[in-house]
Amino acid sequence: MTTRSNGPAAGFGWLTRGIDVARRHPRPVLGGAALLLVACLLPSLVTLPFQMHAMQPGAQPSPALFGGLMLVSMLIALLVVPLYAGYLQVIDAAERGQRARARDIFKPYAQGQALRLIGYALLLTVIFVALVAVVLVAAGGGLAGWYMQAVAAQANHVPPPGLPAGVMTAFALLSVLWLFMMGFYAISLGQVSLGNRGVFASIGDGAVGALKNALPLLVFALSLLLVWIVATIAIVLLVLVVTLLAKLVGMWLVFVLAIPLYIALALAMYAVMFGVMYHLWRDVCGHAAPPAMATAAI
Repeated sequence: MTTRSNGPAAGFGWLTRGIDVARRHPRPVLGGAALLLVACLLPSLVTLPFQMHAMQPGAQPSPALFGGLMLVSMLIALLVVPLYAGYLQVIDAAERGQRARARDIFKPYAQGQALRLIGYALLLTVIFVALVAVVLVAAGGGLAGWYMQAVAAQANHVPPPGLPAGVMTAFALLSVLWLFMMGFYAISLGQVSLGNRGVFASIGDGAVGALKNALPLLVFALSLLLVWIVATIAIVLLVLVVTLLAKLVGMWLVFVLAIPLYIALALAMYAVMFGVMYHLWRDVCGHAAPPAMATAAI
């Protein structure tokens, strides 16, 4: 499988086309995002009763309970990974002009692809943890100890320790790692989901593709930062308007408006995130765009 390198402007194109996916295919894309949102909330819903019990006054935190909760959450999160692949397949079908349905996000389970995708997620987790460990060691071994001290200080209600040396180095290295992992994950997930590639081959394509497209990934990150600033300003203004209306009408209006707004924002974030991942994968490793899409992209 050949990975393609793209020019710097491709990073901005990934963002704009990712934002536009839901507008052009609202029913399958937003419907699939709704199903995916429910699936992603399952780990929290399953462990919520135990978390509420642990937060009760006088309750002693149990390491065994904490470990069990973490294990259950991780297992459920792994079971959700095939749905990520199914959602990419829904976007791919919609973008190619084929029949796309929201419930098609469950196709990887129906077609027997779930175990391969879960294995991919496990391997990707190991790689990510290893890379973070390398960054922490390169930035100075005192960061892990400082973190443990900060957690203990918070538990004992005492001031946290001062920042250790190497914090800025760690921040810079983690920023570079985040940029790499962003492209690495999008490309490798696209390969294992849409490119009919094996787990190890997909991981290799993701690493090579991310390195070959470092500059457009940087442009994408900067574009995303600007969009996020504008979106944050819009959200703050919206919150101010809702708060003013609540004072005039009543607090019940906050709950009536906040819940649908939160759901709409979550669905939009899922649609944009996976839309960007899809177009990133397609430009680096995927098939060529249909004529209509190619014209629209120009």
